[in-house]
Amino acid sequence: MSVSTATKRPRTTAAQIISVWGLLLLLVALIALFSALKPDTFPTYFNMRSIINNKAIQAMLALAVFVPMTANHFDLSVGYMLGIAQVLVIGLQAQGLNWPEAAGLVLLLGALVGLCNGVLVTVVGIDSFIATLGTGTLLYGLNAWYTGGQQVVATLPDSFLGLSGAWLGIPLPAIYVLVLSLAMWVVFEFMPLGRHLYVLGANPKAAELNGISARRYATGAFVVSGFVSAFAGVILQSQLQVGQSSVGQEYLLPAFTAALLGATSIRPGRVNVWGTVLAVAVLAVTVAGLNQLGAPFFVEPLFNGAMLILAVGLAVTAAKRRVKLGATSSDQPVAASRTA
Repeated sequence: MSVSTATKRPRTTAAQIISVWGLLLLLVALIALFSALKPDTFPTYFNMRSIINNKAIQAMLALAVFVPMTANHFDLSVGYMLGIAQVLVIGLQAQGLNWPEAAGLVLLLGALVGLCNGVLVTVVGIDSFIATLGTGTLLYGLNAWYTGGQQVVATLPDSFLGLSGAWLGIPLPAIYVLVLSLAMWVVFEFMPLGRHLYVLGANPKAAELNGISARRYATGAFVVSGFVSAFAGVILQSQLQVGQSSVGQEYLLPAFTAALLGATSIRPGRVNVWGTVLAVAVLAVTVAGLNQLGAPFFVEPLFNGAMLILAVGLAVTAAKRRVKLGATSSDQPVAASRTA
């Protein structure tokens, strides 16, 4: 073995470790940094529970974005679906329905909106960016009409409020995220359904030639996205306990940022479940740490916007590197490459 070969191997290994586990290493470094700067407030159970509880909704929405993104489609309606879901689930209870009935109707609405998005994209042929932006705007208008610009209030039962409670000290929304993440991980890593969606994202024509129906699988991805968004809205209302038509849109940018940033880790070059979850954690810890350091209110949107731009750039670079390294045809160049 030559000296040059021996010296190159550790560098390659280190580069691979950073490429795969970069977000996890960054998360650990951020927690250590903010804990050192704010030892009395940041590394506390109360603070960590608050971060987890507050950002669980964002994680659910990021996972909702992730599903159609595997097939190279964007779903911009998720934030608006979240908004109308959290309003309707309390509004329907105010009109006399019990909470399981109200939640069931809201989840059904989410699936139907996803189906409409899928039909518009795969049957009509409208670009997913335009189609989902249109349906999202319609949902926003319906939300404003339903609320009349006013808050929606009702006496909510304890069983509904308990949806956002805790189990053994762990916030239930975090458990929902974990269960959802595990289910998606199994589907996309070990089942044909997930592989078919990745193939659709990589090469739709080749997928069709191999009998993978874009209409069936991509539409199904939009249905799942709408359903998960509606579920996130139900859990959000359990936390807020007041319906507001202005809530929802602010979750959209962080959700896309997390999904795209997640494509730079774990499975660099393609969107993946655990990379998305890690990205949500990195964004949440950073924002919480900056807030405790006294950063002004406008720092969060500035940070999220900058991270979105960075995430797209890194994701596209990782996708190109993955192709150069000889990725298989089932590995998807991340959907962000459409914007490059």
